[in-house]
Amino acid sequence: MRIRAATDADWPAVWPFLRQIVAAGETYTWPPDVDEATARGMWLLRPPGRTVVAVDPDGTVLGSAKLTPNQAGPGDHVANASFMVAPAAAGRGVGRALGEHVLDLARADGYRAMQFNAVVATNTRAVALWRSLGFEVVGRVPDGFRHPTEGYVDLLVMHRRL
Repeated sequence: MRIRAATDADWPAVWPFLRQIVAAGETYTWPPDVDEATARGMWLLRPPGRTVVAVDPDGTVLGSAKLTPNQAGPGDHVANASFMVAPAAAGRGVGRALGEHVLDLARADGYRAMQFNAVVATNTRAVALWRSLGFEVVGRVPDGFRHPTEGYVDLLVMHRRL
């Protein structure tokens, strides 16, 4: 697998799995019925943000991630990132590879830390991955997410220094 900067030409490969993941309503705080134009604007970032894709040797997009300042102005030294792995590529290490790559990008860009503002507590695979990459839970929003089958569940704020 190779991870590279995303281009506009990658969007047709990203949109189907992004739409599927968001529509499921289990892991993202985005509106489940987000339209394509809105999603594209939210995912394919312009500088200082970055968007990357993980591709297999034949060029199939396996997942994507975006990196951006968590806050503006005096808070822009802390990065934020989001990750999506195509369901067909689950369990192949795509999320870990994207996570490690984005942490490296954040360091190279001069960020001092990375913070995730809304990790759904029932997304145990993501929570375990981020913990294994050095993130700690620094906050919890009780009942901050309406899960389609679990009801109200907590959102975790996760952080790590770079």
